[in-house]
Amino acid sequence: MSITVLHPGLLATIQDLGRFGSQKYGVIVGGAMDAYSLRIANMLVGNEENEAVLELTILGTSIQFESDHLVAITGGDLQPTIDGETAPMWRPIYIRKGSILKFKSAVSGCRAYLAFAGGIEVPKIMGSKSTYLRAAIGGFNGRALQKGDKLLVGSPNSNISHAFINQLKRNNEHFTWSINFTQLLSFPNSFTIRFIRGSEYERFQVSSQQTFQTKQYVITTQADRMGYRLDGETLQLSEQFDLLSEGVTYGTIQVPSSGQPIILMADRQTTGGYPKIGQVITADLPILSQMQPLSKIFFKEATLEKAESLLMEKENILNQIASGIVIKALHEH
Repeated sequence: MSITVLHPGLLATIQDLGRFGSQKYGVIVGGAMDAYSLRIANMLVGNEENEAVLELTILGTSIQFESDHLVAITGGDLQPTIDGETAPMWRPIYIRKGSILKFKSAVSGCRAYLAFAGGIEVPKIMGSKSTYLRAAIGGFNGRALQKGDKLLVGSPNSNISHAFINQLKRNNEHFTWSINFTQLLSFPNSFTIRFIRGSEYERFQVSSQQTFQTKQYVITTQADRMGYRLDGETLQLSEQFDLLSEGVTYGTIQVPSSGQPIILMADRQTTGGYPKIGQVITADLPILSQMQPLSKIFFKEATLEKAESLLMEKENILNQIASGIVIKALHEH
């Protein structure tokens, strides 16, 4: 079973939840920018939550199906169509052999996730199928998808996927229900991102600490899977000092000598030598990942306890969604 890439679009890569356990060797975690959308897409087709999917960026991707297949599309709305007809999102879809799935351009968010029942059959490198573009490992030959690429997709192998396939075959390939994702995700042009203090927060001028928490920053066009450069009022240290490179993670907010913050994203390096003013809380990372260039950001401090409770709330919602999908499958079956 396979699909053919007719047009790769701006950037299409294979991603799962990341490559863990190898940062000590300088190998990044990587993985999906929006982990919530990836996990739900996999739930909807009966996969394990960490199965590899396609991450599609902003516009232009189109693929042809060489066989019938159960899929799900989540994340930002890139106006997906199947043979010219609007394709539903956040629910299972049964796509027939020969059909063309096309993504136009983003009307909300900037990354869509396409999961296939049975997953994408590429080798695991260091425990992950994720594409690490700068090192050219993982995914499909370690690179972004290109026109003419053929991807092997697995056979549906769970009770959930078989139940949905049987129902969709009987029901004209369409479900009326979809996932309510609004408690997990939004796709704003302006958003208040919560952060906890970074290890060098106290070494910034008090006026810069206040600026950071009260002034607007704009995501520049220098925004990709590695990091988002922001534009706004500059942030100044109380005094210059030498800083050894330290470990960084998804959401670390560094301030280089320009005084303009950079938020490290999924493909960030493993260590960094710039002062760290903050760390975006995990619960807000998927929303941040869906913000388009020129979107506006405000920062608000949160306690570690608040960050943990918000993350647990999100995980509980994901668990409820997973349970609801199982119930739907049993009911449809």
